[in-house]
Amino acid sequence: MKKTTFILGLCLSLAMGAGAQNVQGGISPAMLQKISAGGQAQTPAERALANAMATNKIDDLAKNFANRKAFDTHFSVETPSQSIHNQKSSGRCWMFTGFNVLRANFAKAHADSMTVEYSHAYLFFYDQLEKANLMLQGVVETARKPIDDQRVQFFFKNPLNDGGTFCGIADLAPKYGLVPKSVQPETFSAENTSRMSSLVSSKLREYGLELRKMVADGKKTAAIEARKTEMLATVYRMLAATLGEPVSEFTYQFRDSKGNPVGSPRKFTPLQFYKETVAEPLEGSFIMVMNDPRRPYHKTYEVEYDRHVYDGTNWKYLNLPMEEIAQLAIASLKDGRKMYSSYDVGKQFDRELGWLDPANYDYGSLFSTTFPMNKAERISTFDSGSTHAMTLTAVDLDEQGNPKKWKVENSWGAQHGQGGCLIMSNSWFNEYMFRLVVNKKYVPEQLLREFEQKPVMLMPEDPLFGLDD
Repeated sequence: MKKTTFILGLCLSLAMGAGAQNVQGGISPAMLQKISAGGQAQTPAERALANAMATNKIDDLAKNFANRKAFDTHFSVETPSQSIHNQKSSGRCWMFTGFNVLRANFAKAHADSMTVEYSHAYLFFYDQLEKANLMLQGVVETARKPIDDQRVQFFFKNPLNDGGTFCGIADLAPKYGLVPKSVQPETFSAENTSRMSSLVSSKLREYGLELRKMVADGKKTAAIEARKTEMLATVYRMLAATLGEPVSEFTYQFRDSKGNPVGSPRKFTPLQFYKETVAEPLEGSFIMVMNDPRRPYHKTYEVEYDRHVYDGTNWKYLNLPMEEIAQLAIASLKDGRKMYSSYDVGKQFDRELGWLDPANYDYGSLFSTTFPMNKAERISTFDSGSTHAMTLTAVDLDEQGNPKKWKVENSWGAQHGQGGCLIMSNSWFNEYMFRLVVNKKYVPEQLLREFEQKPVMLMPEDPLFGLDD
């Protein structure tokens, strides 16, 4: 075929392909004319608004200034304040929030006369190592499935991450212990996890392919386990270089709330320090409740692979209406107990004030439309879900004992929000709060019995069960 003939044929094919966009379902020229006619600014006010949006931040224009009058910082029920930490450029909010609860419990157990600060870098090391093992073992167990199988893709798509839930604390701390922050401080990669995570993830994908081949080749289980151990040794070395190798023994002296020494310095292993500072066993002392209006309430659900440790347990959730979740939270706060909780924190968030309320921004008026989806619809369409964990620390009640607003300790540093805390109206709390971890002592017997139901198993791809980061 001559070159000119080939080019003419190619151009004709491309032209026919472009014309295919005019078939039923595509945007035809006539349809585009109607779309543009209905979407163009018509009035001088609309044109002025279009100019403003083209040159300013949307949130600055949509901010509802009148709603600021609803904001105040008084709380009728508030737990003692504690130092605010900063997770920086990492997804470890679940760990910062979990540690906030543990150190608050320690302070309460000592009548607020002593404090403790836990090392995030120490436990994060083991979190990453355990997640690496979870991925590799998952690849082995699904090795006979095709590579494009949904479960196989689950392991290869996200072999490692720095997000999580409170089950990470519950599984990792009793297994590996805890150490003081002064003993193993943060490193650059602990505070900036993306590059380290990317490199380790790449290595895990490479190793996953190798393990699949070993299974396909009929290698014995012992040989596969031995090779996986060698692989994890490489991962360990990469983590040690970036996060610091975990300490195995240290000397520590407790201090009071003013920083004065208490007692004499003592030697600890991480497990000894965990038992010394965590007043009660974590396993079995808490339940997690969630609000998922898509599913029946008062039923228990379990999420497959919603764990940090292969030999740990998938986390279970009792699904409850927001009114009942609020009563659990109020009971805990009245007794001075902070709680792990998670939210879709990016919605209707006035960052300047640290104030969350559904009326903070009027996007509908700005765009001459409405945003009417309810909570269930937002979850189902991936428009909303649990994205960030924070420590629930206070509630403001009206004369009838109903919540008006809530306060959380965040992990974005003390300069953010209200001294490192965020305040949310009860209406925002109802719409964008998802998970709460509460001590069983504040849970009615009926709910405890419901929590022990055989759970409905859900898959990790469910819109609501992303990791808190």
